[in-house]
Amino acid sequence: MVDRVVRFGLIGGGLMGREFASAAARWVHLDDLGVRPEVIAVCDTNPEVLAWYERLRPAPRLVSDYRELLADDAVEAVYVAVPHRLHEEIYVAALEARKHLLGEKPFGIDLAANDAINRAIAAHPDLLVRCSSELPFFPGGQEVARWIRERRFGRVLEVRSLFLHSSDLDPRKPINWKRIAEWNGEYGVLGDLGIHVTHLPLRAGWEPRNVRAILSDAVPERPGADGEPVRCDTWDNAVLLCEAVSDGHVFPLRIETKRIAPGHTNTWTIEVDGTAGSIAFTTKHPKTLRRMEYEPGGPQEWRVVDLGAVSAYPTITGAIFEFGFDDAILQMWAAYLDELAHGREGMRQPFHCATPEEAAATHRLFTAAIRSQEQRSVEEVVTHRSNGW
Repeated sequence: MVDRVVRFGLIGGGLMGREFASAAARWVHLDDLGVRPEVIAVCDTNPEVLAWYERLRPAPRLVSDYRELLADDAVEAVYVAVPHRLHEEIYVAALEARKHLLGEKPFGIDLAANDAINRAIAAHPDLLVRCSSELPFFPGGQEVARWIRERRFGRVLEVRSLFLHSSDLDPRKPINWKRIAEWNGEYGVLGDLGIHVTHLPLRAGWEPRNVRAILSDAVPERPGADGEPVRCDTWDNAVLLCEAVSDGHVFPLRIETKRIAPGHTNTWTIEVDGTAGSIAFTTKHPKTLRRMEYEPGGPQEWRVVDLGAVSAYPTITGAIFEFGFDDAILQMWAAYLDELAHGREGMRQPFHCATPEEAAATHRLFTAAIRSQEQRSVEEVVTHRSNGW
């Protein structure tokens, strides 16, 4: 069978842009999907960043103006990985240029920008638009998603979803755009990491109804380009305590996103407690899944499953081997290309990428969280019906 080739333009050639290009280059690692990406154009304003892409074969066209890339009729879809301040401008331009889009979170620097992006999406319903969120594609994340979809929890008692890292613990680390509200947004760490922790709860239909937020600015200054202190005006850490609903029952949903979490290089965790069953997975121990099934009067025993490389989309890697972040990136892109080529109903497996509706739900939550921090109050969150599984 001849693969359908989707020709991509990449806008923003930094860390995540390179990850996508690498995933496209190792597409043969996947079992046949009937579709594959080809990166034919890359845009970045930094020539040193663009130089890395000269290593690709075939070599993509390298440009410094995203408008030039979007004007290329050969480009069918774009991946956009730029600072949050540029999301509205570039995402809307991509849609108006009739390009399919996978964009980085949070899909706009604030709620108003997200609304503008969603209006552009509504004006182009024939385009596939999804938000980058790769961590639920870890085998443990997929097991949790399957377990929730099969409703093995009984009545939900509590859900905890966390994404923690500690790269900002060193106060000598130079400032970058993620520590400047003008570029990153008032959400701070919430906008930077939030979709990772809301993806599975929102997919389950557990959208927060209210929130009490505690936001922390732990390192208020960092060295600038000249070594002199520069103010950091974004939140470093966020702890949100929310109420969500499942089957008419209210339960606590705890969300944490932290740039300063000592001992965590890049830890994603999802834990669900229920009356009939509980489940827990963390990338801290990526081969380990914990599950508990409970019968009234029976023992409460955690069972530990040793996970291998059994992923949503089969690969050439043996099931006994380990799974890593680059594998999660490849799996996310497989889901995006699968849906683009075959439609939601024709996908080889049911877990699709994060949707614009799910990204919009994070904006409603984060906007309420900012109000909660300012007022030291519990703030209502406007909820919408989830598009679910």
